[in-house]
Amino acid sequence: MKPQVRQLAVLLVACLLTGSVHAKLNIFACEPEWAALTQELAGEHAAVFAATHAGQDPHYVQARPSLIAKLRSADLAVCTGAELEIGWMPMLQRRARNPKVLPGKPGYFEATHQVVLLEKPAKLDRAEGDVHGDGNPHIQMDPRRVLEVAQALSSRLQQLDPGNKPAYESLMQEFTTRWNSSIERWQSEAEGLKGKRAVVHHREWVYLLDWLGMQRAGSLEPKPGIPPNMAHLADLKKQQADLIILSPANDTKPSDWLQEQTGVPVVVLPHTVGAVPNSDDLFGFFDEIIRRLSEAEKT
Repeated sequence: MKPQVRQLAVLLVACLLTGSVHAKLNIFACEPEWAALTQELAGEHAAVFAATHAGQDPHYVQARPSLIAKLRSADLAVCTGAELEIGWMPMLQRRARNPKVLPGKPGYFEATHQVVLLEKPAKLDRAEGDVHGDGNPHIQMDPRRVLEVAQALSSRLQQLDPGNKPAYESLMQEFTTRWNSSIERWQSEAEGLKGKRAVVHHREWVYLLDWLGMQRAGSLEPKPGIPPNMAHLADLKKQQADLIILSPANDTKPSDWLQEQTGVPVVVLPHTVGAVPNSDDLFGFFDEIIRRLSEAEKT
């Protein structure tokens, strides 16, 4: 082999080895909140792809070829679980044919498996609407549970990429410090909300109310996923509520009617990262929730 060719071969091998050592993890996040959390915990060591955006209902997602291709190349899939993605994620997994991200493998992570869920039904009855057998999956609304998920997710990243374990540990420590400090601030700012009664559009707010010490006065949906009728709205009119809570994805007609009838203020809160302005990361997400709730409570 000529010297020039030998040198080129050595350089090529060195580049390949270097690339393999420093290759980023490819991470497929089912929802924006888990994409944001993963990015906080992985930093520059991962390329994070969000399969859905704030304008989509994560219950109903089309298994597009672009999503299949992303999952096929993923080292880790981070999803909510508790049947939230049951209508589309299993199909993506079958079509992607990537054994690393199948249930039971280290490359598949469900956030709801890391925390205690609320509203777990004693029995599953689809006549009761869009009920999840494992419990309410909308844990992203409680920052305490988000921290529990973060701890488990950081451990999973370290398991999949042990060469960068010190970096993941450092990022987790930094996130924990900032997050706990923010929780204290949020709770202080929301002190006046304790005991307040809220009518919610969908049951996704149960974890938020639980965290802030608020009470649910009723739901605009008579059953999860079922649009309200006038008889149900008339019943809600009798409830003593302080706020009406909905997300940007909800139909505003029922809440507008109830506000007109009762004078109770309506507050639109982000249900996921990026759902409203100034909520483009997890810290901004909760900043905006607390700001909007506090302003509505004072009206």
